[in-house]
Amino acid sequence: MSIQHINSISNRLSLRPPQRDSLEILARICEIITLEKNSDTAQALEIIKSEFSTVEDFERDFPSLCFALATGVGKTRLMGAFISYLYMSQGIRHFFVLAPNLTIYNKLIADFKPNTPKYVFQGISEFAVNPPEIITGDDYESGRGMRGGRLFDMGEVHVNIFNISKINSEVRGGKSPRIKRLSEYIGQSYFDYLAGLDDLVMLMDESHRYRASAGVRAINELKPILGLELTATPQVERGQRAEPFKNVIYSYPLSSAMDDGFVKEPAVATRENFDAANYTPDGLEKVKLEDGIRIHENTKVELEVYARNNEKQIVKPFMLVVAQDTTHANALQQVIESEDFFEGRYKDKVITIHSNVRGEIKDEVVEQLLTVEHPDNPIEIVIHVNMLKEGWDVTNLYTIVPLRAANSRTLVEQSIGRGLRLPYGKRVGIPTVDRLTIVSHDRFQEIIDHANDPNSIIRTGIVIGKDIPEAGKKAVIVESEFEKTISVPPAKASEKGEAAESRSLFEKPEEQEVAKATFQVIRQYERLRGSDQLQREDIQEEIVKSVEEIVRPKQGLLFDALGEKTVAKIVKETTTLYQNLSIDIPKIVVLPKGEVAAGYEDFDLNTTNINLQPVSQDILIQHLHDMQRYKLRDGSGIIEEKRPEDYMVRGLIDFNDISYDDHAALLYKLAGQVVTHLRSYLTEEEDVLNSLQYHQQILVNLIHAQMQDHFVESATSYEAHVTKGFRTLRPNSYTAGADEVIRNFRTPIPEGKKNRIRNMLFGEFERCLYSVQKFDTDSERRFAVILESDEDVLKWYKPAKGDFQIHYSHDKSYEPDFVVETKTDKYICEPKRASEIEDETVLAKADAATVWCEHATIHAKTYGGKSWTYLLIPHDQISEQMSLSGLASKCTHKERNRNARPGR
Repeated sequence: MSIQHINSISNRLSLRPPQRDSLEILARICEIITLEKNSDTAQALEIIKSEFSTVEDFERDFPSLCFALATGVGKTRLMGAFISYLYMSQGIRHFFVLAPNLTIYNKLIADFKPNTPKYVFQGISEFAVNPPEIITGDDYESGRGMRGGRLFDMGEVHVNIFNISKINSEVRGGKSPRIKRLSEYIGQSYFDYLAGLDDLVMLMDESHRYRASAGVRAINELKPILGLELTATPQVERGQRAEPFKNVIYSYPLSSAMDDGFVKEPAVATRENFDAANYTPDGLEKVKLEDGIRIHENTKVELEVYARNNEKQIVKPFMLVVAQDTTHANALQQVIESEDFFEGRYKDKVITIHSNVRGEIKDEVVEQLLTVEHPDNPIEIVIHVNMLKEGWDVTNLYTIVPLRAANSRTLVEQSIGRGLRLPYGKRVGIPTVDRLTIVSHDRFQEIIDHANDPNSIIRTGIVIGKDIPEAGKKAVIVESEFEKTISVPPAKASEKGEAAESRSLFEKPEEQEVAKATFQVIRQYERLRGSDQLQREDIQEEIVKSVEEIVRPKQGLLFDALGEKTVAKIVKETTTLYQNLSIDIPKIVVLPKGEVAAGYEDFDLNTTNINLQPVSQDILIQHLHDMQRYKLRDGSGIIEEKRPEDYMVRGLIDFNDISYDDHAALLYKLAGQVVTHLRSYLTEEEDVLNSLQYHQQILVNLIHAQMQDHFVESATSYEAHVTKGFRTLRPNSYTAGADEVIRNFRTPIPEGKKNRIRNMLFGEFERCLYSVQKFDTDSERRFAVILESDEDVLKWYKPAKGDFQIHYSHDKSYEPDFVVETKTDKYICEPKRASEIEDETVLAKADAATVWCEHATIHAKTYGGKSWTYLLIPHDQISEQMSLSGLASKCTHKERNRNARPGR
């Protein structure tokens, strides 16, 4: 097995574990059987069966193996990995790729061509200069795929991509497919040319769709040296029964993909206190549609807020409604687009897909369906009967409303397949962004009961009215006071009851455009030591020049009419205003200086969950979690160690972060604790050694994982690198109930409503840099009252994600609650429940923030700036008679240990 090629391809293509596992299996197949034309198929089958017992039969006249990977894991990229490996390790240059339909056919052609978003060979250096030649079912007759007809053969890989559904249509009535017909240009049939190649490999995408078709029977006559099938559904439907494939060599089911976070988390939803018996069929259908809309709108808001807070592209979600038949589907569209359904809000935002849609209307509908992910596509609801097949790979399907009768398992498994892909490629930790919701009031309990099956793909239930507010949510985008001041004209400001002089600076639209452009340019100068540097004469001149380049093309004569002096004056006033309505937060990277010592502290291993058992030779176990059969090694080739502990120590020292010389004592101690634990329940020493041999990697990984919690790094000193002197304020994005109004922050919250404070919006501030803020606790609200009442406080706000770069415990990042600037100092403030003040995580964050403040102070002193201090404030110290300086005298945090900070 060529580990070098496997590692290279895996790293360059960023393969996920199941993709790499599949690649390793292919590599092993290349080792144990002969890849030659007309080789002994029966002998190859017996060899493969001896190592991979799930393979019962090739089911073809040539070696053909199925890799069953769940939807959303990345089958197309795996095809690229397969082709890369076979070329790099075996010198194979000819490949024949079968697509099940026109949609996937076009998608594959795009993905196999360079300079496309999902290019399958991206990063493969062997294909950088000489990429594979792509021959398709539309252009093969030109002869471009035949090497013999070329003056120069550059030795490039040839990838033929054909649509099996088109071939199926060609062979109706016993005819030969077009590919088999003589081509005068080529001089023979292209089929004969391919069949004569001695290194042709066939790859079959979604092979369950056409396994038994007449077209594929004709294609099988190509007799490739190897067939590789990829599908998420390794079975063929025959009437009411399903026949599983007999050549599945690797299976990675949906339950595993969910556990590993490669797809969305499906959940089933119902209404609070719902009883289906109280509804007529039409009434039940109406409630499910309406609640589907509520979930859809809630999801839309959460996606927007996540994207804005994390500077990601906003994802536009849509809802899928599964109708009973074409008549039902058309009726549903009329209902959803009517004025009676949410006041006609979804008129012209619905499309219906079924077999009766014809002609130009069908073309238009298909185009809208294929572009449903685009932000400018207005469609929010798709109604279908049974036309959404493989190849429609969208990432923005978030809500499904099934209105067809089906049992719980069928209802779930047939409905969610198209909605599992994640828009950002991975889960982000926000439940709504990571979740696919199926609305099923009448089947809720049945599906939840089914979820208790370990292999169920439904894990959770959500309740409308409890988990999702019935009134819906709205996204609240709050600009900084600076942005409002440069863009809100006086008339609007006075209408809001705000002081015009504090809410607007420029009256004319062309002046506001110059001010907005100035703010846009300011972001390019975050590298300066502080925002005061914006007033330097050379910087002012640069900003004026950049502003002119931005505004002149849009404003033309209006900009020219302002004159150079006026533009320079607006730039000066805007940069001065920015200084007054912002707090400079430097971006600081803290690095160790001098001699650095890193290692692991002494600790005792937690062996509570170790209950591994010895195994018999060549045993096959059925893994209870993902129903995948694994064959355990039979012991051959495993080195017998002198000491039991050596089985684990030998594996541990392979990790790059473990030095045997520095940690030998700890490694043997931890390994010894494992051996002692095994001996506590295994009476025979032979069984202990057996378990250490067979479960070596599991035990090694367990020890290494626990060691990570005890990693420390110490240095003689640390130094700070300031990469940015300040960070410009971005708009804040919040979610709130659709009926939530902005409250006066000084108004006390009734005791019974304090647990809902996270959903409330607060305003009417005078010193805050944003007009609206959210608080996590009532202690935070009361702390804001102190800040607004303290005459020494100039400005404050609650930082957004990314405003600070404070890291603690390896790669974990800390985001403080408040940043405050007074007449003399700057503070990072963290109100905390008194009982949590001594919590280890809270203290680790406080230590990291204190170090940050020390370095920020050193940086500020270089230009006469203000000192930074970190305050960790118990909630019972927060009362309105307190001042910030009074809290600082009690709550300034001191770092616990300067030379041993975990996780740096």
